[in-house]
Amino acid sequence: MDRGTVGSANRGRLQVEARTEGRSEVVTPVGELDHHTADLLREPLESAVEQGRSRLVVDCSRLDFCDSTGLNVLLGARLKAEAVGGGVHLAGMLPVVARVFEITGAEAVFTVHATLEEALET
Repeated sequence: MDRGTVGSANRGRLQVEARTEGRSEVVTPVGELDHHTADLLREPLESAVEQGRSRLVVDCSRLDFCDSTGLNVLLGARLKAEAVGGGVHLAGMLPVVARVFEITGAEAVFTVHATLEEALET
């Protein structure tokens, strides 16, 4: 499997790492995803789609918080990926983050996996 690190960014409460693994672009947000940090996640997701990598896997296992702005970033990435035949897979959500998706009904529009490994196998 290809495990090259593409890049990372950091803005205080959120760090985002992105890498290509097989046919997927794996994006890992670490920390708090909110109005002030959302662009750090939006940029690598949009960049991946623009570069032809439309199967996006967001490893949420180290995401401690996600507000509506973060949710909108993921929904926007989903629309862009699906427009070019791809999709967004969410992996390893902590209960506090999963609850946001449950309350809003957003879990119904994403493919959700218990682990990153599971997301990469499908």
